[in-house]
This record gives sequence, C-alpha cells and structure tokens, in this order.
Amino acid sequence: MSAFAIPAAVLTHAAEIASVLPVDVDVPELLTGRAALLSLPPPGRISAGGASRLLAARDGWCALTLSRPDDLAAVPALLESDEIGSTPWPAIGDWLASRPAETAVARARLLGMPAAVLGETPAAQPVIARVGPPAQPRTWADLLVVELASMWAGPLCGRMLARAGATVVKVETPARPDGTRAGSPEFFDWVNSGKLCVTADFDLPVEVRALLAAADVVIEGSRPAALARRGLGPDTVPARDGRVWVRITGHGTAGECADRVAFGDDAAVSGGLVGGTDAAPQFMGDAIADPLTGLGAAHAVFESLRRGGGEVLDVAMAATAARYATLPDRGTAEVTPRKPAPCAPASGLGADNTVVSGILESRSPAC
Repeated sequence: MSAFAIPAAVLTHAAEIASVLPVDVDVPELLTGRAALLSLPPPGRISAGGASRLLAARDGWCALTLSRPDDLAAVPALLESDEIGSTPWPAIGDWLASRPAETAVARARLLGMPAAVLGETPAAQPVIARVGPPAQPRTWADLLVVELASMWAGPLCGRMLARAGATVVKVETPARPDGTRAGSPEFFDWVNSGKLCVTADFDLPVEVRALLAAADVVIEGSRPAALARRGLGPDTVPARDGRVWVRITGHGTAGECADRVAFGDDAAVSGGLVGGTDAAPQFMGDAIADPLTGLGAAHAVFESLRRGGGEVLDVAMAATAARYATLPDRGTAEVTPRKPAPCAPASGLGADNTVVSGILESRSPAC
C-alpha cells in the first residue's frame, strides 16, 4: 500500500498529546488506520476517501464534500442549473472558476453543504466554560460516558475513554444510526468496540435526559442547536458534580459557525492543514482533522477531569487542524498505512438497552 506524506511535526505533536493519556496511542495507526482497513490511496486534490475535492476558485482554493445524498441533491441549487451531467464535479469546477472562493463557499454553506476556503480558520485551543461545581478525583473505572456522536472524531474520543476503563454508552436513534454502521464493519469496530450501544428517541427524550443526568462525561457530536431545541443541552439537563461535556464540531459553536457542517477533509482545508504547494495544494492524510480532533478531545476531557470537571469543552475540527498547520516545518514523513489489530465486534444497534437501564437504576442521581 502506498505511503501517505504527513509532516513530521504533525506526528511529533500528536505523539506528545497522546503521551499524557492513560492509554497507549499509536499515532501512525491513528492517522492511517482507516486507510489501511479500506485500502484507500494517498490523496491529491481528491481526498483519500473520494468524497471531497480541492478546487480552484477565481481567487484561491476551496474544498467541497459530497458524501451524503443531501449534498448531491443540493448541487443543482448550488449551480442554479439542472445541466450537471453524469458526475457533478466538472460542472462544479467550471462554476467555481468564475467566482471568489468566499462567495462560493458561503453559497454552499447556505445550502447546508460541507465546504471551506483554504486557510480561513485561525488556530485556537478548545474553548472551556465552567457550568457546574468540580468533583473529587475519580478513577476511570468509576466514570460513565454518554456518547452522542457519530462517524469518526467523537466515537474515537469515546473509544479512547473506554480503553482507559470508563463505561461508554453510545446513543443512537433507531431511524438514524451512526452512518459508519453501513460501511466497513472493521472500521466501525475499531472506533466503537468496547462500548455499550443503546437506542433512544430524541424527540421523546426522557431516556436521553436520564443518561445525561447520570453521566460523568458527555461527548456531543451534533450541532448544538439540535440538542438545545429538545432541552438536552449542558445548561438544561441536571448534572452530577464534575460532569464534563465535550462538544465536537466542525467550526465551533459561536454565531453562524455553529450551523456549519464539516467532515474531516474539508475541515482540514479550512484550517490550512494541506500538503503540496501554495500553487497546487493537496489533501493531507485521510480526513486528518477527524483523528486529530478525536485525540485532542480525549486529551481535553482528561485535562478537565484532572481539574475536577464541571466544564463544557468546545473542540472544533477546523481550529484543531489550524493548530497543526502552524507547527514549524520539520520535513515530511512517509507513513505506510498501518492496519489496526482486529477488535472485538462492537455491539449491535440497541443491543444494550436493558444493561444500561440497570446501570442507571444503580447510579446515584445528579446533584
């Protein structure tokens, strides 16, 4: 399998972050494991996974991801034309070439599409806000983690906490399970093995509220408004002392950024974490903002727990990528994709509802 070009500084910094976690993290495996499992090629202007493109606008570069049926369905509205052809990318390229990158990306975002201007996002640390009293030190075996996240970054954070010894409960809806269940079973198991899997109806959120009230850590991977309008935010659900609520988003939770959709490749472009040259940029790694953000979120949770918790942590993929993009240039390493060791199969959809109900009955209520 062909090697992936990844800056040595990215590998070193990720290893430094991983070194303080209570689990062993193989950073090259973290960054290339999905590529190895799915036999993905190194990226160019097409992402390793194939759903994202780096495209030239009139005054710069931007990225667009068409990974969901809704994204493909929005292309005629984006281009204001039904003359698209058998594949949308040539028409999108022609449309972009005559428009400023910011204007084109703004239109794509208005339609709910994952898009980004190259280097638009500045580097920033996770945003920390205190929302409750801290708790006394707790062991990992005592922690209940509720994971309201799907795809990669959020579930990877949850998997690291599970490996540290926490009880991690992955919450999905029967009608809309984690999208990676429909893909490679090996990849799904890699980021979800060791968790309890339950289903719940977020429109009738009594069960979800009970989970969140009992949790020591909540991993949220949706846009904050989706939970807030159901009364399921960190400010509205009763909390145990020291609860840590980590929000993983594409572009943050402030203002209109909170409504932006992102995937790992376009988020990396937004943060300027790309390969190639200024004149001919290329995607770096395989959706690299996803694993770097999952690692960063696990580190942020670990540090919050050391402080006693009682905090909300906002971790944005684009800002995470931007921090790595600002590291000093130490050359590039050629990393051969490293396949993770086989994992125990993850639980089926809703397989552990009864088990988790028992955990909630035995757990002390929120303060």
